[in-house]
Amino acid sequence: MQPVRFVVDGFLAQRGHMYGWVPVFLALGIGAYFSLRIEPQNVHWWGLFAAALCVSFAGLFINANFRPVLIALLLVAVGFGIAKARTEALRGPVLEFRYYGPIQGRVVNIDRSASEAVRLTLDRVVLSNVAPLKTPSRVRVSLHGTQPLTDIAPGDTLVMTGHLSPPSGPAEPGGFDFQRHAWFLQLGGVGYTRTPALRLLPPEGDPALALFKLRVGLAAQLEEQMPPDTAGIAAAITTGDRSSIPTETLKNLRAANLAHLLAISGLHMGLLTGFIFGLLRLVLALMPNLSLRWPNKKIAAVGALCVGAGYLALSGGNVATQRAFVMVAVMFIAILFDRRALTLRAVAIAAVIVLLLRPEALMSPGFQMSFAATTALVFAFGQIRDWELGPKTRWVRGAMQVVVSSGVAGLATAPFAAAHFNQIAHFGLIANVLSVPVMGTVVMPSAVLAACLAPLGLEWVGLWLMDIGLRWILMIAEWTASQPGAVGHVIAPTDWVLPILALGGLHLVLWQGRLRLAGVAVVATAFWLWSGTERPTVLVADTGGFIGLMTQEGRDLSRATGHGFVSEIWLENDGAPVEQDTASRRDGIDVSGRLFRAEVGRWRILQVSGKTALADLVGCGGADVLISNQRIEGDRPCLTFDTADLRYLGALAISVQNDALVVTSSRHLTGHRPWNAPLNANDLPTEFILN
Repeated sequence: MQPVRFVVDGFLAQRGHMYGWVPVFLALGIGAYFSLRIEPQNVHWWGLFAAALCVSFAGLFINANFRPVLIALLLVAVGFGIAKARTEALRGPVLEFRYYGPIQGRVVNIDRSASEAVRLTLDRVVLSNVAPLKTPSRVRVSLHGTQPLTDIAPGDTLVMTGHLSPPSGPAEPGGFDFQRHAWFLQLGGVGYTRTPALRLLPPEGDPALALFKLRVGLAAQLEEQMPPDTAGIAAAITTGDRSSIPTETLKNLRAANLAHLLAISGLHMGLLTGFIFGLLRLVLALMPNLSLRWPNKKIAAVGALCVGAGYLALSGGNVATQRAFVMVAVMFIAILFDRRALTLRAVAIAAVIVLLLRPEALMSPGFQMSFAATTALVFAFGQIRDWELGPKTRWVRGAMQVVVSSGVAGLATAPFAAAHFNQIAHFGLIANVLSVPVMGTVVMPSAVLAACLAPLGLEWVGLWLMDIGLRWILMIAEWTASQPGAVGHVIAPTDWVLPILALGGLHLVLWQGRLRLAGVAVVATAFWLWSGTERPTVLVADTGGFIGLMTQEGRDLSRATGHGFVSEIWLENDGAPVEQDTASRRDGIDVSGRLFRAEVGRWRILQVSGKTALADLVGCGGADVLISNQRIEGDRPCLTFDTADLRYLGALAISVQNDALVVTSSRHLTGHRPWNAPLNANDLPTEFILN
């Protein structure tokens, strides 16, 4: 009975500390929904509601020690339900074919792609010969050419001739699912145009676009009044517009682990509202008659909350900024109710709100990294809050807090950053210690000063100070990135690694008592699983025209050019990114004209490009697996994959397991979900085994 008693006592010790687990069990339900391969159908919401009431009512008649178990199960069900409801609420038309022709739509967002091409997000879309009920609610079009952005204004109704296609699936099985990402952005088609975008109608007086216009105008003003190398960053941290940041600057910031300074997230929202909160308290304290009669702290909290709401609106209100605002709002509301602002309960409340509003955010690196950092910081400072420093050493508290906060946040977010972006900034702690204080004490206050002086025409004073701070940060980023071994690369983990890692870390933070240390073992298990990850021997692009073979030198690519985005993803996930041309010169794939041969153990794989090469091929050319970017007509004495197959299956991964050749498709892992299931899905198997 001793082990049972030990477990029971452990659960009893959690009394008063259970709220932190509420978002955890919500997240388990949401994660369960997104991990399904088949979309749940015929979900009767009233039935679920009735079942929840029954469970809650039953909890009144059972032992109080077991009620948390019922509540946990109920939260998992709620998480599953809100994820399903959100998916259905955003259901809309998605293109089912490749479209070429006129495109008409209203500009609701302007940004840039990874290749620095300007991208327009359009709503009120009209496509030629496409019925309105089958026309996507939104499409995103990249502008290829030299058309200046000054020709395009927010709210313009544009017309152009371009290419559109359905959102693409993962670049490899188990990779980032852009189709799911696009579904929750309500993007039903993506593409490009090489013709000028012509203004069909001027902007309307739509209040929803007023803030968008203000953002664009403010970004343009910053570019006019500040040097080019800092104007783009200033626009990013004030309006969320990163379109003017040079590629080299982005590369340096990422190598120094300072790219988070560009995102309007918890750091910026916290720095801005914290500065306003402190400034208002100082101003009110200088008015004795007022400060003795009114609750200065609460007034300052309300003022900071209002400024945060304005910052949220100005920045475009993306998911990361919404999440940051929710977190600071919970903090300031706690002040209004005379509660401690920075607690794990406050973080849990913020997480619950975000998950209820946007359950899909759970799958994003931004959500995972921001809440990992915030939770770790609150926990760490909670542990050292009561440390007493001698009177001669208290001056080091501020410096220690900077180092501790940077170190804790860096350690908490590093595994998630490595898993999503396949790199580790080895000198990120140093760069953050030298840069984050400047962001908080110079850059953000200068932005507030510029906004206050703008009505007087003196905003240049604040922008000048802001430029000084940003130049310091850029100098640190460039210096850090130039150090030998500044960036390390890691292999992409399997799907189970991050959930196990997160649960282990949360157990370590939230559990009360000696069993807390069990979280260390769970985290260690996650890293052990990560270290044993094996990459597919052969990867095949969903076009059928590009393959990559793993060799002792690294992955050999069948082509030196083309499929650049796919090749970059493959090599990054291998943990060994190099230029595509370099990878294509490795010894592995035998190239003969448009025939590309690869051997995997005793199995032979042949990829054929072009109609002529496929027509001239006799049978399967001696291969066990034949892949082509054309339609393969007739029967062939091997396993074949052509464009029709890959349009349904997506990218392929080929490996040898127990001397059998296993071909796994992206469809096998993503399954049939609303964001990827074609209307005429055929009955092809999604995994193939050759013995």
